[in-house]
Amino acid sequence: MSHAPRGAPPIGLRVVATLLWAEALLLWAAVAWLIFEFLTSTPSSVPGALVILAIVLIASIGVSLVAAGAARGRSWMRSPAVVWQLMQIAVAVGCFQGLYARADLGWLLLIPSVLVLVLLFTPKVIDATRNSG
Repeated sequence: MSHAPRGAPPIGLRVVATLLWAEALLLWAAVAWLIFEFLTSTPSSVPGALVILAIVLIASIGVSLVAAGAARGRSWMRSPAVVWQLMQIAVAVGCFQGLYARADLGWLLLIPSVLVLVLLFTPKVIDATRNSG
């Protein structure tokens, strides 16, 4: 039987951090794509394009900070991680509906979000992030 080294974060917390980093990376890719699109084509609304870029940039920074907090086992990361996952679930639900429904994107958002939410509330992850700043 192998035991994790003393002080090593539980596997659940490592999975949470990894998924949050993946989400952050995808957001940064969206920022790069939005900048490229803004510079290479004419948006129908320049102010609208800039607002969308600003929102995605703020989300990228926020999720990156939460991912870093998760990687360090910080207790403060749990609340923003829950909020972000709930927002992704709302977008995922929207992906399953409507004229331009994309179930594939819905599942790609829904599955990791549910997994992160479940793992955030496991006793080992709660214990690993309790009173850690």
